[in-house]
Amino acid sequence: MPEMRSSLEEGLKGRLVRLATALVDQAEAKTLVAPYRKASGFWFGGGGVVQMDDGAYYLVGRYRNEGDSRTGLSAGPRGLELCVMASASFFGAFERVLSLTKDDLSASGVRVLSIEGSALWRVGDGWELFVSSEKEVPYPVSVRDYQKPGTGVWSIDRIAAGDLAKLDPGSMEPALVSDRPEALHVKDPVVFEHPSSGLAMIYCSHPFAWSSSNTGLAVRAAGDRAFVTVTDSMLRRGPVWDVAATRITDRLPVPALGPFGDLPPMSLYFYDGAECLRRHDQHGAAVRRPRGYSCEELGGLAWGYDGDFPTVQRLSLHAPLFVSPWGTGCSRYVSTLVTDDAVYTSWQQSQPDGSQPLVGHWLAMEVVERILEGRE
Repeated sequence: MPEMRSSLEEGLKGRLVRLATALVDQAEAKTLVAPYRKASGFWFGGGGVVQMDDGAYYLVGRYRNEGDSRTGLSAGPRGLELCVMASASFFGAFERVLSLTKDDLSASGVRVLSIEGSALWRVGDGWELFVSSEKEVPYPVSVRDYQKPGTGVWSIDRIAAGDLAKLDPGSMEPALVSDRPEALHVKDPVVFEHPSSGLAMIYCSHPFAWSSSNTGLAVRAAGDRAFVTVTDSMLRRGPVWDVAATRITDRLPVPALGPFGDLPPMSLYFYDGAECLRRHDQHGAAVRRPRGYSCEELGGLAWGYDGDFPTVQRLSLHAPLFVSPWGTGCSRYVSTLVTDDAVYTSWQQSQPDGSQPLVGHWLAMEVVERILEGRE
């Protein structure tokens, strides 16, 4: 990876943090899509929102019902349905354009056991839908004894069509697959134009033992259909609150406003972090704090100059920045959408009932400018 061309003064870092926390405003967020039940283990999200030239908004995400991927299918239905929805407003109401169940995604001939993160990408006059799913395939021979009954291997597939409603799972083809035990499971794609050329895909990976969650990067060169892995560790897991999991879920190009207009182009990276993969009991005399774990991650932030991509630096070194005031504190799968007038943000947020709806918030570009100029 290239070295950082320069650092960033603390005052400007503070403005980036202020912008991010204003975007992910836990108290002001509104529900965009509710899960099927208001109960622990039920959520909707893991995708993002795209705006069309005519002002329409398209949202992609998946419904998840109660279950535990660490113990197999017998623990519940888990990720069961991928949806594309449309609305005339970012805040809905969103109506289904496309619904793909696990059975639908099994049309390629391999049984799909669960669905997680997805991404919509506008390409020419058509669309690409990237979806991560757990398929009923065996682990590599060297680690096969570690595979639990009822589980499979996660990978990312691509479906393409000229019209969203015509995305056909029968045409699904692999976009990113791994057979390396140290990064066997790949999922939760985030796609954007590479700062240099082609298409970048940030993804989450897990080793065969499910002992950590990491952020990788793959790149598709212009004119190609295949992604090539660049690194399995774009942002290394942190030293404290995110020591077990670091999963980037979004890249937000920083608007060139105020002093940032005089600096090289840079981006913010929202990520999910966890201190452990399972819930930890807390000592009675210790400081009480949310401690992220698998499926209940907390939110963090990093930044990097686009010219140094994929090198990035943490802004949330010792503690998370984004914590829900309810439930487990879970705040994850942040995704942003920049328009001429505003920056819109969506994420999964833990509720008092334990569910995780997709919620959203927005900041007018005038407010973004005031924050970056240090006036707010």
